[in-house]
Amino acid sequence: MSSKLQIKIQEIGRQAKAAALELSALSGEKRQKAIAAMPAKLEDVKSKLIEANQQEVEEARQSGLAEPLVKRLEISEKVFQYMLDRLEKVAALPDPIGRVIEGHTRPNGLIVEKVTVPLGVIGIIYESRPNVTTDAASVCLKSGNAVILRGGSESLQTNIILADAMINACKENGVPEHAVQIIREPGHEAVNELLKLNDCVDVLIPRGGKPLIKAVSEGTRIPVIKHYEGICHLYLAEDAPVDMAVALVINSKCQRVEVCNALEKVLIDSKNGPRMLKAVSRALRAQGVELRGCPKICEMEPSITPATDEDWVTEYLAPILTIKIVEDLTEAVRHINTFGSGHTDGIVTQNMELARRFVQAVDSASVFVNASTRLSGGGDYGMGAVVGISTDKIHARGPVGPNDLTSYKWIAYGNGHMRK
Repeated sequence: MSSKLQIKIQEIGRQAKAAALELSALSGEKRQKAIAAMPAKLEDVKSKLIEANQQEVEEARQSGLAEPLVKRLEISEKVFQYMLDRLEKVAALPDPIGRVIEGHTRPNGLIVEKVTVPLGVIGIIYESRPNVTTDAASVCLKSGNAVILRGGSESLQTNIILADAMINACKENGVPEHAVQIIREPGHEAVNELLKLNDCVDVLIPRGGKPLIKAVSEGTRIPVIKHYEGICHLYLAEDAPVDMAVALVINSKCQRVEVCNALEKVLIDSKNGPRMLKAVSRALRAQGVELRGCPKICEMEPSITPATDEDWVTEYLAPILTIKIVEDLTEAVRHINTFGSGHTDGIVTQNMELARRFVQAVDSASVFVNASTRLSGGGDYGMGAVVGISTDKIHARGPVGPNDLTSYKWIAYGNGHMRK
């Protein structure tokens, strides 16, 4: 281990901790102003950014990275505008800090309040998608937290350009320059040193594949908000309208196969099996999706590849989808709670009593009725940007936005009050 690298990461941690203390006393208006200035700073470096990104995308492709993962690296014009839009939306959100969650006046006149405060310093360790850089920095800053960013080596220069633009926006608008920092050294050694900063970093949020999240969770004493895989299901109930079901399956799976809220499994009610399978399989194959199925599915359509045990617990992030026939809602719920990842699961039905039973029984962060799993996220929930979608139950669950990166403290106002 390089002592020089160790010293550098430790210094980043100390600077972030000092910045977090400054941020806790900074007004929401100043933080908002800094975030609002970030889109213009990104526009200033756009040409440089796109050039660096295109080079890294090409290097990733030549290295043999799977094409869906290569697409996650790319900053297209649409992605760039998405990043700007998310920054603007986060800037416009209400300040989550200093909000009185609850409060009352005791019979003796003591005023007691429970008030939101920042968590402190947040470390974000992520792979591939450069928009995480802008999303994470803005969400952390909005919630009064300092952030240490560590993106994947495959997009290092892209992430550095993005981070530097946002750091400049902070410095020019009265926000501590170390409120946003990025680790500029490639390789696992820097990540390993970050995991040791339990005296400086309050929370770690890993975003990426299961191996990354497992390594972070097992390699640190710092609390971790986990963004585990998205093994997302749609249950097509007995009364599911075929046209709606097909449209939702196609949108959920095919709009972007490489993201965590893309559909991976379809459960078809046995009473609707042959008719629904024919329509769904035809539509998916027209989109180039490879189908795998349970024995009953393969009996109905022998051309479908038999599914293995591994298929039911695999997040493909690719144009592959597994289909199963289930007897009823009870079996559908049991399958989801057994094999799902607790990310996003949905039902297609016209029966609201069936829908109510489904949403109550499915143990996932997001549960949908007659809606695409692709809507699972901060933007479509009205949260602006998010730092990830937590599959934990504590401290945050589902899309993690500014409100979720806060804690609270108790404040009491007295007039010479003493314990009797």
